[in-house]
Amino acid sequence: MKMYIKSVMVEDQAKALAFYTDVLGFTVKHNIPMGEHSWITLVSPEEPNGVELALEPNAYPAAAEFQAKLRGDGIPWTSFRVDDVEAEHKRLSAKGVKFTQAPTKAGEYVMATFDDSCGNLIQIIEFEDAAG
Repeated sequence: MKMYIKSVMVEDQAKALAFYTDVLGFTVKHNIPMGEHSWITLVSPEEPNGVELALEPNAYPAAAEFQAKLRGDGIPWTSFRVDDVEAEHKRLSAKGVKFTQAPTKAGEYVMATFDDSCGNLIQIIEFEDAAG
C-alpha cells in the first residue's frame, strides 16, 4: 500500500490554487471542473510523481467547523518537509506569508508554522538527521 493523496480544506479554491502554486511553488497535476468546485491536485516539482495534495473545498459544514477549530487552537492542518526551515521561512516571509511560529528547534527537528491565507495553519519541518 502506498500513499496517493493528502488533502487540505480551503475556503476558496481559486485563492488556494494561486497561493499553493505562486507562493509555495507546487505545480498543478489535475484541475478538473466539477460543477461549483473543481478536483484540484498539486505536486511538488521535486516529486512530480509523488503524493498529490488535493485542495478540497470546505463547503461541508462539519469540514469548515473542523478547519476553524484546528486553526483557532493553533494546530497545523498538515506538514511539509523542507531541506532548510530557516531559508524557507525567509523566502516565504519575503513573499508576504505570515508565520504564527518562527523556526523552532525541537530535538532532531526544526519547524515553523504559517498561515496559508485559505483557512489553515501549515507546518514546515526540517529533519536534521539526513535519514529522517
